[in-house]
Amino acid sequence: MEAGTLVEWVKHPGDPLKRGDVIAVVDTQKGAIEIEVFEDGVLEKTIVEPGRKVPVGTVLAIIHGSGPAPLPVERSASPTPPAPPAPSPPPITPSLERAGRARISPMARKVAADHGVDLAHVTGTGAQGAITREDVERAAAALEAASATPSAASTDRLTPMRAAIAAAMARSKREIPHYYLSTTIDLRAGLAWLRAENERRAVTERLLPAALLIKAVALALREVPELNGHWIEGRFRKGAGIHIGVAISLRGGGLVAPALHDVDTVNLTALMRQLQDLVARARSGSLKSSELADPTITVTNLGEQGVEAAFGIIYPPQVALVGFGKIMERLWAVAGKAEIRPLVTATLSGDHRATDGHRGGLLLSAIEGLLQTPEKL
Repeated sequence: MEAGTLVEWVKHPGDPLKRGDVIAVVDTQKGAIEIEVFEDGVLEKTIVEPGRKVPVGTVLAIIHGSGPAPLPVERSASPTPPAPPAPSPPPITPSLERAGRARISPMARKVAADHGVDLAHVTGTGAQGAITREDVERAAAALEAASATPSAASTDRLTPMRAAIAAAMARSKREIPHYYLSTTIDLRAGLAWLRAENERRAVTERLLPAALLIKAVALALREVPELNGHWIEGRFRKGAGIHIGVAISLRGGGLVAPALHDVDTVNLTALMRQLQDLVARARSGSLKSSELADPTITVTNLGEQGVEAAFGIIYPPQVALVGFGKIMERLWAVAGKAEIRPLVTATLSGDHRATDGHRGGLLLSAIEGLLQTPEKL
């Protein structure tokens, strides 16, 4: 995401704010999200007016935190915000070159060469019109989509969401050395416990297998924390909590992967409610900014689509993705005898810069062990 449009202010100058309050709604490439505040205070001044599209990093408002109370807010009769001071032009350094009249970084030039992108047709969004790597990635994604379906290129356009997904996934496959593991898990104990548990619950409180799988992943990450976090600036940074991003398909196409927070500390009843709420809000376009910003790992479940195994692409800067396929009844060897058991294929996509197959295997083994004792989840 490089820019967003302010849809509305939920809070207004003079309103008190608490950490976690929603202050505004911003329209992004993946729909509208609610912007939260991260400190207590008073909304002193709004700077950007609704309907205005601004780059990421633009100051939207001023919040007066702890200390003496701010002076009374003077409301301007004109809805037009004061123009921000013109930024001073950045100095030209060896990290930027000139390509004709446009400036382009060496990394962007390399990406363009790798993907066959003509820089003459790329519009720069960087400082003073500089062409950035992201500009080239978007152009490459559009070029790839057009070449894949040349007959429809004149009528079908890559939507902003697909362009965002394409850029992120292209970056992932280009920069992250993936390794892939899989294992088959016997779910007889888990599903038997789930049936017995649901018989004691009201219909609205019943649990789905997805809740068991997500909770098992969260608890397994306690044992293998190297797969819970982000790869930033050349090193792994462990996540402050276990925030599991859940891949959710949208009705209009595309997907998002907002986070369920601190899943390892939440009981299954609360987790099921949070999961249902998250899916509903994702599909109605009312996610919070924090839910999109801080997943430490992603879980995808394509079992409902009949997929037996899902080997996902890691969403940077995360370092792992766990996938689950369809629960299927198959022959399974138990104590030397063949039995029909409900089985699921669990997969792991790992970042080889942060871990290796040994640690990844330990995570899958921990998930399997936890699912054999569902009463402890």
